[in-house]
Amino acid sequence: MKLTTKLAAIAVAAMLGQGAAAQEMSFFRIGTGGTAGTYYPIGGLIANAISNPPGSRACEDGGSCGVPGLVATAVASNGSVGNVNAINGGAMEAGFSQSDVAYWAQTGTGLWEGQPAVDKLRLIANLYPESIHLVTRADAGIETVADLAGKRVSLDEPGSGTLVDAKIILEAFGLSESDVTAEYLKPDQAADRMRDGAMDAFFFVGGYPAGAIAELASQHDVKLVPIAGPEVDKLLDTYNFFATDNLPAGTYDGQDADVATISVGAQLVTSADQPEELVYGITKALYNENTQKLFAAGHAKGKQITQDSATQGAGIPFHPGAERFYKEAGKLQ
Repeated sequence: MKLTTKLAAIAVAAMLGQGAAAQEMSFFRIGTGGTAGTYYPIGGLIANAISNPPGSRACEDGGSCGVPGLVATAVASNGSVGNVNAINGGAMEAGFSQSDVAYWAQTGTGLWEGQPAVDKLRLIANLYPESIHLVTRADAGIETVADLAGKRVSLDEPGSGTLVDAKIILEAFGLSESDVTAEYLKPDQAADRMRDGAMDAFFFVGGYPAGAIAELASQHDVKLVPIAGPEVDKLLDTYNFFATDNLPAGTYDGQDADVATISVGAQLVTSADQPEELVYGITKALYNENTQKLFAAGHAKGKQITQDSATQGAGIPFHPGAERFYKEAGKLQ
């Protein structure tokens, strides 16, 4: 622990009436995503679940069931790519990543082609599926991905996993960035532009319902375009980190039918350099019975964060601490 972090820990412990020697406080930063997406609120739930500051009530008394002495915080960020880089550089202890981005980073392929692999990237948990949304103005005349040609389309900001996936999807339908009038905005900014009539469509990857899209759909006529067909069947054969998915009718205002799409896994990742006991404790806290109830009540995607989904579609190696927990729980051989 850095000296400044130690001094801060001692100061906070003293304010809480704890002797600094009684329990050392440690800090754990979790990179999430933009505040309008799903990573940020889910990250807040996870940070609360794994935290257990000195002086907290015991888990069995209705208090925190987290790691003793740990104070975790969810930090807004640019998303998957930025989080992986922050973990690699030591600016974050953990972060959210799409399964595709994590795989590319850890193996030095795809998006990481020609860059040093982030070979110490390790998985704590697969959390829930992230649905790929293609949102358009209802009057934009866009029925399929191919209809994006010549339209004003936001592909999300540089460094985001959404941008990578949007390029892959365009390519599957015979399009490139140069075939659309591409912009690179966060979902909430793209939604604002659509309200003003200055944007025809935007991509978003995240758990549904997404706040920025829900707010937009409640105020304007928008449409969710299917990402399906033979082009997608071929794409799924090429990229095994994608899976078929579905946005159920009624997910957003004005959506009266299911919309077929694809998804990637939302994963909580960390560095192999993080202590095994710490990550074991964090993993255990995620699947505590009390924590599971908080997840289910706290967000629409929270009920999907279960031990059963935790080890699915891993793609990269588990951190030894997480692996030990899952083996004890009978979820890994």
